[in-house]
Amino acid sequence: MITALDHIAVAVPDLEKSIKRFLEDFGLEFEGTEEVEAAKTTTAFFPLPPTSIELIHPLRGEGPVAKYLEKRGGGLHHLCFRSDNIHEDVERLKARGYQFLADEPAPGAHGSLTIFIHPKSCDGVLIELNQPGDEH
Repeated sequence: MITALDHIAVAVPDLEKSIKRFLEDFGLEFEGTEEVEAAKTTTAFFPLPPTSIELIHPLRGEGPVAKYLEKRGGGLHHLCFRSDNIHEDVERLKARGYQFLADEPAPGAHGSLTIFIHPKSCDGVLIELNQPGDEH
């Protein structure tokens, strides 16, 4: 079951500059960065309970976020909904005709499991489902 808006992700071409903006200009608490090999991204989280802002930047200049930035530049990348049982949610949504970008959830930041719904299934918006791991 979907339980909350987990985070809003923003793709950024310059991670350090964007971290500085959210930290110094907006005065938000900075949780730190994490490299997510499975997604080929470096993430930076700014918690705003009960949600977070996540800055995402290509890890080693590779992966889907690199392609996104090349095509569109920086901007809103996806909305992420928190799930208490990601496998049940995926099956329920597949049964309703939703298309996913992967067959199964994959490791994400903070030890979570994540999977993305294709934007064509959600009026052009990329949606992530996230089941928090032990670190949340």
